[in-house]
Amino acid sequence: MKTIRATLLAIALITATAAPAHAVTDYDLAFHWAPVHYQDTDSSDYDADYLSTVDFDGDWNTLNNWENQTQLSKLTGAAYYSVVETSTHWFLVYSFFHPRDWDDQPDPSGTTTHENDMEGVLLTVRKDSGFGRLEAAVTVAHSDFYSYVPAGSTFQNGAETIDGTLLLQNGRPTTRQEAKGHGLYRWDGNNFPGGDGVVYYPAATGEVPSGGNDRNVNYRLVDTLAANGMWARRNNSETYASFGTFRGDNGKDNAANTAWGWDDHDDGAIYRGFMATDPALLVDKYFSNKGSFSLTYTRNAFR
Repeated sequence: MKTIRATLLAIALITATAAPAHAVTDYDLAFHWAPVHYQDTDSSDYDADYLSTVDFDGDWNTLNNWENQTQLSKLTGAAYYSVVETSTHWFLVYSFFHPRDWDDQPDPSGTTTHENDMEGVLLTVRKDSGFGRLEAAVTVAHSDFYSYVPAGSTFQNGAETIDGTLLLQNGRPTTRQEAKGHGLYRWDGNNFPGGDGVVYYPAATGEVPSGGNDRNVNYRLVDTLAANGMWARRNNSETYASFGTFRGDNGKDNAANTAWGWDDHDDGAIYRGFMATDPALLVDKYFSNKGSFSLTYTRNAFR
């Protein structure tokens, strides 16, 4: 009897060891790491700072988004995501869209405002087990990128200087976005400038904020790489003026970019769009002391 039990135990152990780990889907991975997002708002036009999707108004014509931004009931919280991977890491990009980059002062010369606005964050997650381990973040604020690491990360300064500690809230990274211009940074733990803002949390469905100081609003995740999504439409002239740049005719023309159009103005040979299309190279250059770190993609739909 002992021999039979020992044999059965050995078989069970071999089977458990040989069984492949459950693979997480891109959506599950993106949802697990989706930021708690602190969106500052301006009291002169609260809803102009609410999150939405590019087609929030029911079409992909980006020349009418400025005008349709006033359709408040359609401004349901959302963020786009994409996932690419190497043998060592997942690279997740979250893109936050607003119909307007605006100002509370007139802009007759079209220099301080523009139709459509998209800025975001790249998360680097080590594939050690389950949903992995978050090691770094790079955010987009206009034409500058900012680097952060969570407590416990081994990553150190590389070609770029780390700008601060990435704070976590219930295991999620936290991000903040400016009112009006929507530059995106890590959340520093302080209250919103002026005291009012919207706090967005990832959920299955998005919500419209109840006002400019709503501290508990859901946002949903939308796959950048989905069929008929943003990337699939990358050559569609209804949506884009050029590769990675939205059409827009309010304020400065054609001034908003997708993740594959983001560019830091002074980071050397990290070229336009690399945050989405070649994030491993960007992270490799931005940080040092990364440990095992592959630059070879096992999956990258942008290439």
